[in-house]
Amino acid sequence: MNAIKNRVQLIGNVGNDPEIKNLEGGKKLANLTIATNDSYKNDKGEKVEQTEWHRVVAWGKTAEIIEKYVTKGKQVAVEGKLSHRSFDDKNGEKRYITEIVVSDLLLL
Repeated sequence: MNAIKNRVQLIGNVGNDPEIKNLEGGKKLANLTIATNDSYKNDKGEKVEQTEWHRVVAWGKTAEIIEKYVTKGKQVAVEGKLSHRSFDDKNGEKRYITEIVVSDLLLL
């Protein structure tokens, strides 16, 4: 059961061109957003489309693959774990972020 704790799988469309950062030691970091779509019928029987946006982070080789092959609008499948963190913005206000840290990427 430990293998399925904090595991996320998404298939969606990339919402923007990935932001790539080159860190010290040659390591890469990729930040992007993925949109997933869902639909349901409301009380009146009308179909309602709902889009959810997900922040995604990838490191190392996965970030290099994203840099080479992933652009806005591409459909991808990602697997990883949810990560929550906080930081103080330039105004000193605490901000909270939930993101998916990618362990596997599939280009669709």
